[in-house]
Amino acid sequence: MQQIFPGEVFANTADFDNGIRQLLPRYDEMLEVIARFIPTTTRRILELGCGTGELTLKIFQRFPDAEIISLDYSPRMLQCAGNKITDAGYQQRWTGIQADFGEWADNPEKLDIGSEFDACVSSLAIHHLDDQMKLKLFQRIAVSLNQGGYFGNADPTLPESPVLAAVYQKAREEWAAEQGTNLTEVRAKVGSSSQQGYSSQDQLATLDNQLQMLATSGFKTVAVPWKYYGLAVFSAWT
Repeated sequence: MQQIFPGEVFANTADFDNGIRQLLPRYDEMLEVIARFIPTTTRRILELGCGTGELTLKIFQRFPDAEIISLDYSPRMLQCAGNKITDAGYQQRWTGIQADFGEWADNPEKLDIGSEFDACVSSLAIHHLDDQMKLKLFQRIAVSLNQGGYFGNADPTLPESPVLAAVYQKAREEWAAEQGTNLTEVRAKVGSSSQQGYSSQDQLATLDNQLQMLATSGFKTVAVPWKYYGLAVFSAWT
């Protein structure tokens, strides 16, 4: 099995966009929710873990005059995202940087991206950090946002009990069956990920735990605008 970075999921980049939509229910809806809550006055956005650029494009469609700085440690993901963004005509407003956002949280002086962002977004990336680093990242985001700034994150969460875990799993399997998806075939395309910087394989935290982390990190308002079983979009404002 091909070794990949945590978060890349699939061995072949060409499989990612279709594959993730087969693995995760309501993927596009989830990303739309993140974009929908970005304040209308937003001009400068930081994206942590851009993947293939799907969230980036949804944001540009709503905010064509915004400037987006995207961090990702995967060269092939940055290449894929960059190609899409160029094809869509937003390349002048996008900066893709090969970097580990865990490193940014731990040693921000090593990555000169500044602060004073109006918004920070992330999707399917932060759950690769351990809980100590999640907290450190949330603290770093809080001090990097302007007053009234927005943080939106979409991630799988840790079920609070075995009962919930079983229901979440069953719901996901039933959803896949309704879509006509063979999960065994899709999972066969998944690569084996190894430690990369601060990230490793799934290190899920409960939703409540992460909301508490955000509240103690200096955010004034914390909310969960979207949830589908074990998937959640949770947001915070400074």
